[in-house]
Amino acid sequence: MGGQKPNQTNYQNGVVFHWQGSAKNVFPNVYDILFTSRALAGNPISGDQVPASRVGFLIIVSTPISIRRIRAVRSGMYQWRKFEFFEEKLAGKCSIPEEVAGKIECCSSGRGKIVLGCDDGTVSFLDRGLKFNYGFQAHSSSVLFVQQLKQRNYLVTVGEDEQVSPQLSAMCLKVFDLDKMQPEGSSTMSPDCIQILRIFTNQFPEAKITSFLVLEEAPPILLIAIGLDNGCIYCIKGDIARERITRFKLQVDNVSDKSNSSITGLGFRMDGQALQLFAVTPTSVSLFSLQSQPPRRQTLDQIGCNVNSVTMSDRLELIIGRPEAVYFYEVDGRGPCWAFEGEKKFLGWFRGYLLCVIADQRNGKNTFNIYDLKNRLIAHSLVVKEVSHMLCEWGNIILIMADKTALCTGEKDMESKLDMLFKKNLYTVAINLVQSQQADAAATAEVLRKYGDHLYGKQDYDEAMAQYIHTIGHLEPSYVIQKFLDAQRIYNLTNYLEKLHEKGLASKDHTTLLLNCYTKLKDVEKLNVFIKSEDGEHKFDVETAIRVCRAANYHEHAMYVAKKAGRHELYLKILLEDLGRYEEALQYISSLEPGQAGVTVKEYGKILIEHKPVATIEILMKLCTEEGDLAKRGTSNGTYLSMLPSPVDFLNIFIHHPQSLMDFLEKYTNKVKDSPAQVEIHNTLLELYLSNDLNFPSISLSDTVGDLNLKTRRPSGEAMMSKVESNGKVSGDCNDLTKEKGRLERLEKGLQLLKSAWPSEMEHPLYDAHDHEGLIACCKRLGDSGKGGDPSLWADLLKYFGELGEECSKEVKEVLTYIERDDILPPIIVLQTLSRNPCLTLSVIKDYIARKLEQESKLIEEDRRFIEKYQVRVLPLQLLMIIYPFDLHLPLVKGGKSKMWLLGRCWLQPQIYY
Repeated sequence: MGGQKPNQTNYQNGVVFHWQGSAKNVFPNVYDILFTSRALAGNPISGDQVPASRVGFLIIVSTPISIRRIRAVRSGMYQWRKFEFFEEKLAGKCSIPEEVAGKIECCSSGRGKIVLGCDDGTVSFLDRGLKFNYGFQAHSSSVLFVQQLKQRNYLVTVGEDEQVSPQLSAMCLKVFDLDKMQPEGSSTMSPDCIQILRIFTNQFPEAKITSFLVLEEAPPILLIAIGLDNGCIYCIKGDIARERITRFKLQVDNVSDKSNSSITGLGFRMDGQALQLFAVTPTSVSLFSLQSQPPRRQTLDQIGCNVNSVTMSDRLELIIGRPEAVYFYEVDGRGPCWAFEGEKKFLGWFRGYLLCVIADQRNGKNTFNIYDLKNRLIAHSLVVKEVSHMLCEWGNIILIMADKTALCTGEKDMESKLDMLFKKNLYTVAINLVQSQQADAAATAEVLRKYGDHLYGKQDYDEAMAQYIHTIGHLEPSYVIQKFLDAQRIYNLTNYLEKLHEKGLASKDHTTLLLNCYTKLKDVEKLNVFIKSEDGEHKFDVETAIRVCRAANYHEHAMYVAKKAGRHELYLKILLEDLGRYEEALQYISSLEPGQAGVTVKEYGKILIEHKPVATIEILMKLCTEEGDLAKRGTSNGTYLSMLPSPVDFLNIFIHHPQSLMDFLEKYTNKVKDSPAQVEIHNTLLELYLSNDLNFPSISLSDTVGDLNLKTRRPSGEAMMSKVESNGKVSGDCNDLTKEKGRLERLEKGLQLLKSAWPSEMEHPLYDAHDHEGLIACCKRLGDSGKGGDPSLWADLLKYFGELGEECSKEVKEVLTYIERDDILPPIIVLQTLSRNPCLTLSVIKDYIARKLEQESKLIEEDRRFIEKYQVRVLPLQLLMIIYPFDLHLPLVKGGKSKMWLLGRCWLQPQIYY
C-alpha cells in the first residue's frame, strides 16, 4: 500500500476503492477484480491483469472465507450497440404441434429434426417448420433427458418406466436406432430399442439426475455422463448396443447441502488425444482428465451456476452464466468474463454468438439477447415470454416457451447486415463483422473500400489510405491512385505504392509513379531503401526504374539497379551517355565475360572509339585474340580461334574513324596469322591502303572528313611543318604534303600486303591438299569474268586434273562446263591436257566433244552460207568490170548516171543484171 490509504466508499456488499496503481500489488489477497470504468465497459476481465494506465475505479469484493459474489454495476455502464442482425422466421407465428400432448420435459436437435421428450413418456420428432413427423412411446412414465446423436442415427433417452421390483430403480437409459423402424402393419410407428440399461445399481446408488450428456467417440463407442444432485457423475463407456460397457464414478464435491453440490452442467473437451470433462455445480467448476486412471480432478473456480446456464463454445470453452457476469473457462482456469447483468435463465452458443435469456428482476421480464463478443455488439434483443427450452437447428435458434409457443430466429445475410451498418456509417463495425465471420477476401475488401471512401469524403486522407491499403490485391489500384494524385496527398500516394510493390502487384506504371514521388519529395533515404533493398529480387520493373532515375538525374541509383539486375548495356549507357565516364566504362567492360563484353562493345563501341580509341582497341584485341589463357581453356588453337569473335564483327564501330580501324586490323594481323576471317580483314586493309584520304566504299564515310579526329602518323619533320603552318603562308601546301605522304605510306603497305598474300612456298596450297571442292569453289569465286575474275584459273585447274593421275571424272565435267561457257580453251587443247591422266576415259569428254563438234558444224554451215551469198553479189561486179574496163569515175551519157552508181546497183540487186 506504500503507506497510503485509498479512498473508500461502501457499495452494498463490497467496497469501492479509487486507486491509481497496480491492483494486484495493492490487494494481493483479493480473489477477483471487476472493472467498472466506462472506458473498459464490456471488455473481458481477468483478475490478475489490471493496467494502471486505464483504471477508472475498481470494485473489489471479499469476505474472510471466500468470495460469494461480485456485484456487477448497473447495465447502463455497459451499453453495447444494438443491431437487428437476426429476424424472426416462420412469419413470427409458430407453436408446438397439437400432436405433442404432454408437458415438454427435454429436447434435442440434430440430423434435420427436433426431438421433444414429454412427461407422458412420449418422444416426438418435428421437421422443418416445426411440423409433426411422428412420435412413439419411449418410456412408460416420463422422459427426463434426450439426445440425438450426430454420427449415427441413434437416440438416447433417460426416463422412468414401471418399477418391476422395489430393489430395481424405475430410472433407465434406452438407445433407439432411428433407421430401424417397426415392420409395416404395426399399430404404432416406433424405432427399434436396441438397448436398455438400468442407471442405478448396488455400486451406483440412486439419486436425482440433474444433467445428462453423451459423447460419440470412435463408433460404436459412446461415453455417457450422468450428473446427480449429490455431486457424483455416473459414467458409462463402451458399445452400448452390445452392452460391452464399463461403469465408473466421478465425485465433484462432498458437501452435505445438496443444493450446492448438484451437477448443474457438463461439457466434454477433446484436447488432442486427451479426453476431459467439465463439471459445474452451483459453487464450483471442475475439470476431470479422463485419460488418467483414476481420473484426476482439478478445481478451476469456486463459483458455479444453476441448471440451463451452462454451454460450450465452438472453441470447446466452458461458459457459465451468473447474475453478475458470463464466465469462460479453459483447461488452465478462468478466461475472460463479460459483465452482463441479470439472472441467466438459459445460455447457448450459435455460430460464434453467445445466446442469453436474461431475467430482469426489476420488471420481471425476460430478454433474449444475442451477443457478438468479438465485435462487442448486441446482434439481436427481444423481450420474450417464459422460456422452457432453447436449441438450434436448420441454421436457426428456436425458443420453446412454457405455453408451447415457439420463437424461431435466423441470422440475416451478410449483405443485409452490411447495408444496415453502412446507412449508419458504422464502417468499423462492418469491417470487424466481415472479418470475424470469415467472409471472403473480396467482400472484406469491398467494405474497406466503402470505409475508405467515407473517410476520404470527410478529408481524413491518412485513415482513408490505411483502409485502401488493406484492399490491395482486390481493388483496382487505379481507383485509389486517381484519388491521391494531388500534390498535397503525395505522401499518402507514396505509402500506397510502396505497399503495392511489397506485395508484388505493381506494374511498370506504378513503379514509374512511385519513383517520381520519391524524386519530387527528394526523399533519397526512401529511394535508397526501395532501390537498394537487401531482400533478393527486385519488386519492380528494372527498365522502368532505370528510366525514371535517369530522367530525374539519380544516375547512381539507376546504375545500381542496372548492375544488380545484370543489365550491362543499360549500365554502360548511363556511364557513357549521361556521365561521360569513359575510363570507368572500359574497366566495366573488361570485367565482363567475353560474350557480354563483345555485345556491349558492338553497341557502344562508336562512343568509345571516339573518346578512347587506344583503350578500346586494347579491349578488342583481348576479345578477338587468344590472350584469354588458351592453356586454361583446354582447346586447340584453331578451335579456340573459331570460338572467338571476328574483327569483322566490329567494323561498324569504326565508321567515322578509319585510322583507328586500320590500327586495329594491323595489330590483329600482326598477332593472328590464321584467322578464319583473314580474307575479309585483308580486303578491308587493302581498301584502307588504296583509298585517298581514307575514304573507302565499304565503310561509307561521311563527307565531313575534315572534322574527324584522325590520328595519322606524321613524318620526322613534324615540328618544322607545324611552324610553317603557324605562319599561315603555306599551310595548305603542307596539309597536302602530309596527306600525300600518308597516302604513299599506305600504298606501300598495300603493296607489301599483296606480295605476302600468296607467298611462293604456298603457291599451290589447295593443290597439295587435294581439296577438289575447294579448288572448284575458289575458281568460282576468283575466275568469274563477269565479276572481274581471271578465267585462266579454270585452264590451270584443268591442267591440274590432267596431271593428277587419279579418278576425277566428276570434277573434270564440272570444270569443262565453265571452260565451255566462257570458251576458255579450244577442244584440241582440252583433249591434249586430259589425255595425260590415264584414269580418265573418253566418256568424260564425250558430251563436251559432241557439243563442240555440233557447235563447229553450225559455224561451218553458217560460213558456207555467207560465202555463197557474197559469191552471188561479186559475180555481177566481175562481169561489169569486164564489160566496162574503163575509168569508173567518168560519167556516162546514158541517163546521166555514173559508172559508180551502176556498180552499186549491181551490188545491191545483182539478179537484175543476169
